[in-house]
Amino acid sequence: MPYAVNNLRSRAKILWADQQRSVRRTKRGYLDDLDPFSIEDFTPAAQPGRRKLSQRAFNDELWDQEWYLLDQGKTEAEAAQPRTIDLNVLPVYKLGVTGRGVRIAVLDDGLEYTHEDLRANYDPEISYDVTDRDEDPMPRYEEPEANGHGTRCAGEIAMEADNRKCGVGVAFEASIGGIKMLDGIVNDRIEAEALGYRVDLVDIYTASWGPPDDGKSLDTPGRLASEALERGIREGRDGRGSIYVWASGNGGSKNDDCGCDGYVGSIYTIAIGSASQTGNFPWYGEMCPANLATTYSGGAFQDQMIATTDLKNSCTTSHTGTSASAPLAAGILALALQVNKNLTWRDVQHLVIYTSKHDPLKNNPGWFRNAAGLWFNPRFGFGLMDAHSLVLASSNWTSVSEKLICQVPAAVWAVREVSYGLPLRVQFEADGCAGVANEIHYLEHVQVETNVEYTLRGALQMHLTAPSGTRVQLLGTRQLDDSTDGFIKWKFMSVATWGEDPKGTWSLDVTDEAGPMNNTGIIRDSKLILHGTQDPPFYLIETLHDCNKVLDEGDKLNYVIEDESNLLDKSEFPKNHSVFDEIVRFLLS
Repeated sequence: MPYAVNNLRSRAKILWADQQRSVRRTKRGYLDDLDPFSIEDFTPAAQPGRRKLSQRAFNDELWDQEWYLLDQGKTEAEAAQPRTIDLNVLPVYKLGVTGRGVRIAVLDDGLEYTHEDLRANYDPEISYDVTDRDEDPMPRYEEPEANGHGTRCAGEIAMEADNRKCGVGVAFEASIGGIKMLDGIVNDRIEAEALGYRVDLVDIYTASWGPPDDGKSLDTPGRLASEALERGIREGRDGRGSIYVWASGNGGSKNDDCGCDGYVGSIYTIAIGSASQTGNFPWYGEMCPANLATTYSGGAFQDQMIATTDLKNSCTTSHTGTSASAPLAAGILALALQVNKNLTWRDVQHLVIYTSKHDPLKNNPGWFRNAAGLWFNPRFGFGLMDAHSLVLASSNWTSVSEKLICQVPAAVWAVREVSYGLPLRVQFEADGCAGVANEIHYLEHVQVETNVEYTLRGALQMHLTAPSGTRVQLLGTRQLDDSTDGFIKWKFMSVATWGEDPKGTWSLDVTDEAGPMNNTGIIRDSKLILHGTQDPPFYLIETLHDCNKVLDEGDKLNYVIEDESNLLDKSEFPKNHSVFDEIVRFLLS
């Protein structure tokens, strides 16, 4: 540690001092190892008997390629069936909900705010260049490292509608800002400034980056960034909490695990994964029980990707990775906040869980129903986000009760050994802090904090089993992780037991089935951190409609487009109207 830092630390009036170090952060949209030989099933959009329907709700040049907003690759017979292939946003636009009044900041490498499809929605008040410390977030254009990633992410959210340029943003009347922080050295201070910039104004922050998705990195927000997240939750949106949306990672081809990304594993972020056009788990996707939900992105070589804005006033149809999924989620959440500004950060997470759909992704392995009756998959979280269901539920939402925290130490405190072929079980006896003020009956996030020393970190697997029997993999084997550093006060996080009762015996199983045979180590100081409430979320006892389920035959939760005239009447977008009244009229019609 440099002398200057030690000198500062020795002074009584100095609370904290640290030598800032650069950290590696990668954008989750540029895939260097595209896999043209993916075995993912694919049905081409154009083939005999499969004629595209003419459904031009907007005149934007790439609207026909925004399949994730409106599935336009159907046959006429398929059009009569409930839609499960898109994010179900058109019924929301029909209600006059377009994101108006909601402010979204893209934390990335800059924003080309002069772009014809972005300038009308650009918000300079929530834009900043943290790297150069000025108010101009314009990206750098020098090749081969031109910074177009942030402009692509912003376009997905807030491209202007009906201007014959590029496409249509999910929340095409939301205000969009760019916080430039990925152009140059990135450290804890840079990340903290970005995460906390204008928390008094920004409603939603979206981040499509993180530690390298290389199958061996283990990294988490530093002290300053962690404090910025907590401040956003505490002070953002007038105390209701800033919404942080995070891309879950692109390291699937390297057997990476998003449980090793502390941003994805934060209780304060909404981790979003990807599904391909065919509803499959993409080759780059990462699994972990911290994933909350899913939107669409690119997949196999033949699958369509995401249409959006690009540098130099251009357009692209090749945005992909979980980088493309997180902004779509941010845009959908903007629609919900337009309808109900009073939603807290926890309300938003509950809403995502309650309204996401298992059915469109049900053919993938890994689905199970937890003890609270919610479908979950570590690939997709609670399912595919559904804008229509989310907005309707948001309009009449009952806020969840106070969040409580209950910490449970391991039943045996002694240092325990683990080695190849010799599994270790650590147990926690939980009563949910019964009899005290923070007694929990209904779970939200569950964290396991542990210290592990091991000769080969990547050989380890960890599974957590709840008293209900719900079992999830907290950590998978990572063949490329040859580190001997182990895990130091690392917090693994799971949402898989959301809504369950925490009381009973929890088991953490640590195993090494990969070898080599001389692998050995110890585990110490493990504890279980339970987050939840005393009172049940209303949707677990008073279900308006069961969204997080397999759709029965004939069940039409999704809005069905009958003909082009029913698609969209843009006269229904008055600048001054009561969105709630519109929704009430829709529900009663």
